[in-house]
Amino acid sequence: MTKTLLDIYHRLLAHYGPQHWWPADSPFEVIIGAILTQSAAWGNVEKAITNLKAKRAVSPGALRQLSTKELSQLVYPSGYYNAKAVKIKAFVHWLGEYYNDNLDRLFALDIPLLRQELLSVHGIGEETADSIILYAAHKAIFVIDAYTRRIICRLELGPPTNSYAAFQALFMEHLPHDESLFNEYHALFVRHGKATCKRFPLCGQCCLASLCPSSKASNKAAVQLSSWVWK
Repeated sequence: MTKTLLDIYHRLLAHYGPQHWWPADSPFEVIIGAILTQSAAWGNVEKAITNLKAKRAVSPGALRQLSTKELSQLVYPSGYYNAKAVKIKAFVHWLGEYYNDNLDRLFALDIPLLRQELLSVHGIGEETADSIILYAAHKAIFVIDAYTRRIICRLELGPPTNSYAAFQALFMEHLPHDESLFNEYHALFVRHGKATCKRFPLCGQCCLASLCPSSKASNKAAVQLSSWVWK
């Protein structure tokens, strides 16, 4: 499994190149982006962050001073803006109360405790917490999202259960715990899921096609259909 996962990684990297993810000016901006990107395209998240920057509201103190209504208007482009405003408010109040807005103090925790702390905050689930740990705290944990699940399942490498923990264990147990590797690998899965391994996959241009049973099945069906049409 280790060899297979590394082969997938190197094929993706060779095909797409380094992704330079996460695009942000600070660890705190990464956290806000991780909350805003829930059920949202990144382009819309960027618009919301641009609004926050124009208001000089990309800091815990500034966000606490905004009303929830005003914050929801600023993050409107990211969708689910009322809920996301509440989530951001919950995080900055928590960060101020328990860590005096000191991210270095928060990020000094080991991964299990840091994850537990983040998951205790309203609106932060497993994927968001792990994105914060990987991209803001620069600690080695593998982020699982819908693109990763889709690609791994099409490659028929999925775990016996469909839980987040089971998918994460697939990577954590078979790859070296290297922050830069996990960062690039997850970003490449996102790129591949958006560009090629879509809901309706473009198997003919996939750099993983020779490894993928789904691609082979798709090609076989296409050949059979072509043969039937020409009879």
